[in-house]
Amino acid sequence: MTDDISNADAGLDPALEGEGAEQASATDGSADDRQREIDDLKDKHLRLAAEYDNFRRRAVKERQEAGWRAQGELVRGLIDAIDDITRFAHVDPTTVDSKTVVDGVLLVEKKLFKSLAGHGFEVVVPTGHAFDPNLHEAVSTAPASAPEEDGTVAVCFQAGYVINGLVLRPARVIVKQWTGA
Repeated sequence: MTDDISNADAGLDPALEGEGAEQASATDGSADDRQREIDDLKDKHLRLAAEYDNFRRRAVKERQEAGWRAQGELVRGLIDAIDDITRFAHVDPTTVDSKTVVDGVLLVEKKLFKSLAGHGFEVVVPTGHAFDPNLHEAVSTAPASAPEEDGTVAVCFQAGYVINGLVLRPARVIVKQWTGA
């Protein structure tokens, strides 16, 4: 009887007491399920974040290694020309005439440029061609003898260099300018 009074005082119907206990345990069960689900999602998130960090580190490392391989390939192509230069540096000047040395240096230059060309390297010597501000740097102007020569490169002071479309150094040139006189 005291139970009925305490339940009545608490505002609970004694007939529903067993039903409320079942609901409370069901609510506790679903709260546990939700917490497990939240923990699982947190775990998945942490694993994905770790995977992404590993991927990012691996991608940076692969890019660095690709750059090193490309540099290695470029240098490998220059080794023969470097060997030739080394041989010329140790030639006894009393036994070799200057024409032989000049001819040898020209051959080494040709070998160097051929090897570099295989890697997308180009020499820009624009004398007689139209001035291109993307490839040339005008250091001065010279008078043009005809209007057709306006904007044409008259003299190339210093060759320019391009590798795979990227200007390493523009050619330094004098550009013809038609003044109308």
